[in-house]
Amino acid sequence: MRALVCRAFGLPSTLSVEQMPPPPLNSGEVRIRVHAAGVNYPDALLVQGLYQMKPPFPFIPGIEVAGTITEAAPDVTDRQVGQRVIGVVTLGGLAEEVCAPAAMTLPMLDDMTYISGAVFPVVYGTAHVALAHRAQLQPGETLLVLGAAGGVGLAAVELGKHMGATVIACASTDEKLALTRLYGAHHTINYTTQDIRETVRNLTDDRGVDVVFDPVGGDLFDKVIRVIAWEGRYLVIGFASGRIPEVAVNRVLLKNSAILGTFWGAYAANKPQVMAQSFQTLLGWYEQGAIKPYVSATYPLEQAADALMQVWERKALGKIAVVMDEA
Repeated sequence: MRALVCRAFGLPSTLSVEQMPPPPLNSGEVRIRVHAAGVNYPDALLVQGLYQMKPPFPFIPGIEVAGTITEAAPDVTDRQVGQRVIGVVTLGGLAEEVCAPAAMTLPMLDDMTYISGAVFPVVYGTAHVALAHRAQLQPGETLLVLGAAGGVGLAAVELGKHMGATVIACASTDEKLALTRLYGAHHTINYTTQDIRETVRNLTDDRGVDVVFDPVGGDLFDKVIRVIAWEGRYLVIGFASGRIPEVAVNRVLLKNSAILGTFWGAYAANKPQVMAQSFQTLLGWYEQGAIKPYVSATYPLEQAADALMQVWERKALGKIAVVMDEA
């Protein structure tokens, strides 16, 4: 099978597509012929040795796919050969075949394309578990989203609006902010030209925001932590800025606020029922037409390294997909 292979840590541009042996099928798994795979920021971190996990070489990056089951282990009874599924894996998604735990697959909706399925689970799963389970976002509350035009940020904007919050979207260009308005943002802030703290105070009558969704970290964290409302919740999603910030905990005390981490992938091992319930809700909303992934570009597998570079350099709007064949 063809696959994007990492043989040494480095920029995504150093990766190449090679012929690799198909992965073995283990107990509890299904083999998926991959039609499309989503590209995520953690993939770009992983191939540079910057992620929590450092797999042995060689390895194939990629954590979300959509395709067709071609084989199932004998102990798998709730998935069938020929079934269209979304799959979440630890590694191996940027390849023509991948084996995934059957429990980490979702039957695709009839009207869902492979591309839509491939870019669905990570960003929507992360955003929904963070907003609904961790922060318990309520209708009428104010949600501020940093990095709001990226994959997970745009999902948070869309879900926040659907959940009844007033959404303030923050991004670095007017083009990105225009996209967030299409996805439901009530207010937008260009943090390269506007003072984010003063603008938030003006938008909220100096009250602050109830929930912050932050996949960026760095200097933006330092600014936004100061405009959290009384009993506000600050969601730590990631550190796309490259700097992991620190906080003086007296700020948390004085506002009776909470800083909440959301490492979405850890729910598979620790509380799989949270992930399962979240997906059930999200697929219902998709079927109703309430949410729809935004895919700004697709690449063939041969150009998967370029797709990863787009994400790493934060040039992507919404999601990027790698397409193996007709999807």
